[in-house]
Amino acid sequence: MPAKSKAQQKAAGAALVAKRGEQKASELKGASRSMYESMSARQLDELASTKRKGKPEHADDDSQ
Repeated sequence: MPAKSKAQQKAAGAALVAKRGEQKASELKGASRSMYESMSARQLDELASTKRKGKPEHADDDSQ
């Protein structure tokens, strides 16, 4: 599943770093904390590796 915005991609990247043990999970906040707790490393990798070109900074709430 590709990221819908740059912000979602960044949050997934932060959660993935914590999932790999390179950062403390207690340092995560907001969306990245939620993603860390609810997604696997593979799912986070898919979101974080999405190409950024053409993505909005933030996704509209109406798109869900």
